Amino acid sequence: MLTFLRRRALTSLFPLLAVVLGVFVLARLTGNPASLYLPENATAEAREQFSAANGFDKPIWSQLLDYFAGVLRLDFGMSLRTGEDAATMALRAFPATLQLAVVTMILAVAVALVVGCWAALRPNGLADRVSGMLSMTAASVPDFWLAILGIWVFAIMLGVLPTSGTDAGGASWVLPIAVLMIRPAGVLTQVVRGAMISALGSPYVKVARSKGASEVRVVTRHALRNAAPPALTVAGDLAVGLINGAVVVESIFGWPGIGKLMIDAILQRDFAVLQAAVALTAISIFVLNIAIDIGYALLDARVRNKAGAAA
Repeated sequence: MLTFLRRRALTSLFPLLAVVLGVFVLARLTGNPASLYLPENATAEAREQFSAANGFDKPIWSQLLDYFAGVLRLDFGMSLRTGEDAATMALRAFPATLQLAVVTMILAVAVALVVGCWAALRPNGLADRVSGMLSMTAASVPDFWLAILGIWVFAIMLGVLPTSGTDAGGASWVLPIAVLMIRPAGVLTQVVRGAMISALGSPYVKVARSKGASEVRVVTRHALRNAAPPALTVAGDLAVGLINGAVVVESIFGWPGIGKLMIDAILQRDFAVLQAAVALTAISIFVLNIAIDIGYALLDARVRNKAGAAA
């Protein structure tokens, strides 16, 4: 198991390094921050002083070395806009995104398990067809369109939910969670349904039924456990997508998370904050992928046996 995890960690380390390098390069393609933070009539001397104070006057390779040295120390520099430590700003915003993603995934998994198992009990029946149509639609609708539609209907027309922010308490969570939940729930429902149909038709389920096991026991104790590994893999990918996809939804709803912080940093050319936010997101995805691999290995003995044989 340790060999398996070590191999997976090393494999995931290269994309992490690529992301850290990529954000450094792409951030500098947004333009010179001096043109945004200094007046339009600023003198060349003032621009040079601004660049020297923030290290932008150094050669690009020197800036890159300083950047990687800072990443190793988790020191991304100071925000150009607020003067605050960039890593502190990213760490302060990340819990809001994490809470949103966790609640969304819990609800999406719960809905997918119930609807997917229900549809799998009667393949090609009415429940299966209706759930299939709804889940396919849910999996295909873009998040940003749902967010705009939700604001228009529930905030503007009906006036029952806030348009943005977190000042309204629990009501502020409803639209962001609903928008983020719909697509993962649709995709997971399809996966759970397919895996459960395959599991319910397997020999061990037929043996359990022949011994008089109840349908609830057959589904929960026998079929669902064997259908869990593919669902876990897809759920992990969707959770990663939630952290990335929250960038747009957080911006639309004014949610004070890491996604909104990224967008604000891009618009303000705040390189340090952008680099800190992207690096923190990449690290969280790295940790999440390792956790998914551990869960998959615990559920599927073949993965554990393969890891043991490789060791």
